Parts: sequence; structure tokens; C-alpha cells
Amino acid sequence: MGAAKNIWALANAEDEANGNDAEQIPYSSFIVDTSLPLPLMIPRIIELCKDLFKNWRDLDDSLFSVERVSGGITNLLLKVSVKEGTDREVSVTVRLYGPNTQYVINREREILAIKYLSAAGFGAKLLGGFGNGMVQSFIYARTLEPSDMREPKIAAEIAKELGKFHKVDIPGSKEPQLWVDIFKFYEKASTLRFEEPDKQKLFETISFEELHKEIIELREFTGLLNAPVVFAHNDLLSGNLMLNDEEEKLYLIDFEYGSYNYRGFDIGNHFNEYAGYDCDYSLYPSKEEQYHFIKHYLHPDKPDEVSIAEVESVFVETDAYKLASHLYWAIWAIIQARMSPIEFEYLGYFFLRYNEYKKQKPLTFSLVTSHLSASV
Repeated sequence: MGAAKNIWALANAEDEANGNDAEQIPYSSFIVDTSLPLPLMIPRIIELCKDLFKNWRDLDDSLFSVERVSGGITNLLLKVSVKEGTDREVSVTVRLYGPNTQYVINREREILAIKYLSAAGFGAKLLGGFGNGMVQSFIYARTLEPSDMREPKIAAEIAKELGKFHKVDIPGSKEPQLWVDIFKFYEKASTLRFEEPDKQKLFETISFEELHKEIIELREFTGLLNAPVVFAHNDLLSGNLMLNDEEEKLYLIDFEYGSYNYRGFDIGNHFNEYAGYDCDYSLYPSKEEQYHFIKHYLHPDKPDEVSIAEVESVFVETDAYKLASHLYWAIWAIIQARMSPIEFEYLGYFFLRYNEYKKQKPLTFSLVTSHLSASV
């Protein structure tokens, strides 16, 4: 895990190089075995926290409590609560990376960005790092469900927060990473082999020659739109959105896929996530719902003053890049099917996303072509 330590050292060095006086992020070389059942994992988590935070080192283990918060399809989240005194309890979130996620996630990119995003008010505060994860402040809020995202008030708030997120300046290259990442995924996915005969047989039905042609064609087609490049979240599904109902405060969390990317990809990807993991695309937002979101994204204080021409332009851009979202996560799923120990029908997910891409492609190409012709 020397590479992990180097990444954290680089993040701290980046602060010094940029004249940032922010407190250095502590790092521990501890590695937590994510395959352990929670009761066996708890002593290791407590040991990790004591190693990272010196004010907890002399506390008795009985003052710590550890519970599972959630587990997505890449990470395991644990809530650690510590009784620091008779009337004071502090909670943090320990995020454990899923095994083999380095094949689909650039951890260096994530860690270098997360400090700037945290400073800008996004997500949880980064408190420490370790061999296979990080510790962050605990957010007192509920995780959204896909159905929450289409509630007009919540949709407007997501759009507003995403607009602010896209204005954060992250040091380093500003080159969009969409096609870099997709080709990287493709190179890895196309050379895989599965030990399970049924999975290998299903894998062999995938035409990587066809898939490569689709990637090339879509890259050239979306390039005609000259979409703005922003620092994008790239994974704005309901599980990465939290809401404190009492305070009416929305949080964008988990920036592990974040990078500079095309604006339309981030919005189009979010709209695709209305369908949930079941990929029920009958739930994709209507044009009216998309317009509502786009207006609040462009001008949150006066959404009704945004011109129809401007809204339509972003709507078309978003529709084009929603196809790229399907390709991105479809190819990602092939890699996960081979590398991830998490129980999830990843190969089935590939076909759900790729089939929806092929279904939507002629409609989107027609829409974009008409828009470009009308704007000449």
C-alpha cells in the first residue's frame, strides 16, 4: 500500500505548493480486511481510529461504537461514534474502498480534488486517510431514493448545488476525462476472462468490435456540440445525495469518479439515474422535468428568466451525453463483473445500459442533428 501513502503525501504537498495553510491530513498505513464480518472488523476499525487521531489513543475500546451505514456497489461505509466525555459524543464516517476498485477509480485524482471540494462546502470534511480508505466527518442526513430526485423542490436544489459544484476550480489539468476513461475501461474490459463458465459464455456474446465503433462515433458526434468543460461529479445517483429534512440542506457526496468533464455528461448521467439500479427507463425525467432542472441549474435565483433558447441548448447537450453515460457505465460493469466481490448482476447491468443506449441513439441523433441545423 506504498502507493496509497504516496497519494496522501502528494495531497498534502499540493497544499504546501499552493500556499494553502490548511491542516495536514493524517495518514495511517493500516489496512482493514473488508471481507471480515463486522464483529471481527470492529477491533481493527477502533485500532485504526486511535492510530489516526491522537486525542483518542488513550480511550478505552468500550467508548467506541461501530455500525454499518451503507454499502454501495464499490464502497463500505461505517459510522464510528466515540464518547469523548460524559456529555460529548463524536461521530465520523470510515469509508472502506471495495477490492479491485483501482481498475475503475483514480484514487489520486479523487484525493487531490476532495480537499478543494470540501473547502468549497461540498460533501463531508476529509479527516484522515489509510491504506484502503479514508475517514470523513459524519453527515446527519438521509440518503435520497431515486423517486426523491424528481420532487420539484428537491430537483431544483440538486440543480442549484450542481451549478455551484461545476464552478469549483480544482488545480491541475482541465482536460475532460470522459473518453480517456471510457477507452481505459474498454481496453481492460475487452481482455478479461471469467472463471465461471456461465459468465464467460455471456461475456463472449459482447461484440467489442461493435462497442469500439460506437465509442468512436459517439465521441465524434458529441464533439460537434462544443459542450462546456467543468469539474464534474460524474456519479450523481440518489445514493450520492443526502438531505437533512429539518435544515432543508442538501449534500453532494462521494467524489471518487469526479474529474474535469463535459457539463452535459454530468447532467445527462444524473437524469439516467432516475431509473435506479433496476434501469426502469420509463422513469427518465420528462422534457418538462428536465427544463425545470436546467432552469434552476442555469439561474437558481430567477429560473423563470432563463431564455427558452438557452434551456433548449442545454437540454440537447444533455440528451447527447446521456448516451455517453450509458456507454461509460455499461463498460464499467464488465470490469466490475470480473473484479468485484460484491453480489450484483454486473453483466446483466451491462446489457441493460447498452440496450438502452441503442434504443435511444437514433432519437438522440435526430434531436441533436435538427438542433445543429437550426442553429446554423
